[in-house]
Amino acid sequence: MFVLANLLDAVAAVINMGLTFLLILVFARAVISWVHADPYNPIVQFLYTTTEPILRPIRRRLPQMTGIDISPLVVVMITIFLRQFLVRSLVQIAQTLRP
Repeated sequence: MFVLANLLDAVAAVINMGLTFLLILVFARAVISWVHADPYNPIVQFLYTTTEPILRPIRRRLPQMTGIDISPLVVVMITIFLRQFLVRSLVQIAQTLRP
């Protein structure tokens, strides 16, 4: 059982790192949108191409507000929920599998 416990620990760690990286990208995208950075900058293009597939479906489902895009906030809340629920659950399952 220790092998499965180690696998679950590793999966939880990778998911946690991925979600943390997503939080950083979404936060950077929000900051970039506030300062109107050069759209031809490679960093800005990278931020837009990596976050747009995540933000677009949420933006479509949210009601239109007066020029305020709250989709990054929704993504941050979903990401924090996943970190608190999914990652912690995987770690606790791994701990119960250890002798």
